[in-house]
Amino acid sequence: MQRTGPKILVVDDEADILNLLDYNLKKAGFQVLLAKDGPEAIEAAKAKGPALIILDIMLPDMEGTEVLKRLKGSEYTRQIPVIMLTAKGEEVDKVVGFELGAEDYITKPFSPRELILRVKAVLKRAGSSPSKTQEEEKEFSLNGLTVDIPGHRVNVEGLDVEMTSTEFKLLAELIKAKGRVLSRDTLLDRAWGRDCFVIPRTVDTHVRRLRAKLKSASRYIETVRGVGYRFKGE
Repeated sequence: MQRTGPKILVVDDEADILNLLDYNLKKAGFQVLLAKDGPEAIEAAKAKGPALIILDIMLPDMEGTEVLKRLKGSEYTRQIPVIMLTAKGEEVDKVVGFELGAEDYITKPFSPRELILRVKAVLKRAGSSPSKTQEEEKEFSLNGLTVDIPGHRVNVEGLDVEMTSTEFKLLAELIKAKGRVLSRDTLLDRAWGRDCFVIPRTVDTHVRRLRAKLKSASRYIETVRGVGYRFKGE
């Protein structure tokens, strides 16, 4: 029976993990691509265009963090959501993964059922598109910053800014709030979805990366201590 579900690329050098995920993902209706190292993963991502990548952080020859960096740095693969998979459990490893653009993170040993739920949640977020209101149809512009929400484009002082889907969703939600403060929990719900498993600190990490990319326009994103963030004009 030919599977027609989304393609998932699994990258791990452990045969047992590959077999486990191959079986469970196919059982859940997904098509599965397998890679055992970084170069093979990058080639498969560019050639096969998977809907999502499950990437082990501990790989031979090229670490998963370097693979992630290259994937998010390429125009052909930067929009593919990535779930990091690792035996490490330290928070610093999670922060590094999120700073490089990972959408989620799960630690070995893991429950196949939980991983499938996370895969579905990330795919739902990546594929969701909010209904277009009259306000959203318009292009937002403010002193050198231009944001085309329906077109998913950002321009700062005449230069296009490349963003991950999550970074763009955060920016769009802050802009649409019209100066109201959005809590970290609210931003998690709107940019990641209610069924996500990430921690509130993830918002801080992504806002930090968003500000770095916005450069001079980063001044519009204000931190409200103990509450969250808001987008403010001059």
